Amino acid sequence: MNKDIKELIMAIVKPLVGEPDKVNLKISESEDYMEYHLEVAENDIGRVIGRQGHIIEAIRTIVYFVPVEGKKVRLLVEQ
Repeated sequence: MNKDIKELIMAIVKPLVGEPDKVNLKISESEDYMEYHLEVAENDIGRVIGRQGHIIEAIRTIVYFVPVEGKKVRLLVEQ
């Protein structure tokens, strides 16, 4: 299931950015959470976050509806 969410995030984010080859997604797991750490080129951060965070919130809404082994999902944008 982790692979499905990773592919989903990448499919949403890559068309939004100017440098899709620099998009990277790392996964970490804790007892309660599956955390997805999204890295994009510095000049693409604004494109992923959007005005007042609307784009990243929309992406999170989609991703958070996918069940993951009984854990909560977090999507974080790293700089």
